Amino acid sequence: MNATEILLIGGETPLHTLLTAGGYSVMTAGATSLPHLIIIDLEGASNDGHGLLKKLRSNYRAPIIALSRQNREEDIISALDNGADDYLAKPFRPGELLARIRAALRSTAINDGDGELLIRAGGLEIDLASRTVKKNNEWLKLTATQYSLLVLFGKNAGKVLTHHYLLREIWGSDYTGELQYLRVFIGQLRKKIERDANAPEHIITESGVGYRFARRE
Repeated sequence: MNATEILLIGGETPLHTLLTAGGYSVMTAGATSLPHLIIIDLEGASNDGHGLLKKLRSNYRAPIIALSRQNREEDIISALDNGADDYLAKPFRPGELLARIRAALRSTAINDGDGELLIRAGGLEIDLASRTVKKNNEWLKLTATQYSLLVLFGKNAGKVLTHHYLLREIWGSDYTGELQYLRVFIGQLRKKIERDANAPEHIITESGVGYRFARRE
């Protein structure tokens, strides 16, 4: 079985060593094969890390993890808006990055073959066979994590999904307490699928518990 290939952009030598030691095959810019995952250091990549992030998202469907020295909520939101699936502030523990990589790869491996292949909810249409989403017949551009979240909601329409459950299913058991982390991702997904993100009709907040996906027709 071939090793998982990670495209590393702007990372330092210790990061390359960490990934290689973790069993990953590290690619550099200009590689011809498609990566399974991309890691971009926003400060080390170029003078315009966020611009490069947007370009990567337009060219690749693989999950993207952004690394940065900045840790404000607005910095995280900006990276997510520009196409990142995950965001990790430096300095971080090596094990934390490896856990984020496993979670990102796991989110792309959600089994889309069980049950129905087309989920409709009002103007939304989730095609599990092609891994695409439409809103009022227009294609939506979702990151891998946003898509995985939406599929999880769609498959459990009408059920209340707890914060703990959502964090565990998408990011893994190490993140079941990261409520603010989840809120940021839910906010970004709502901006893309709701008519009004401030008055959501699909992803409904169940205060203090989690979220419920309303599959209105």
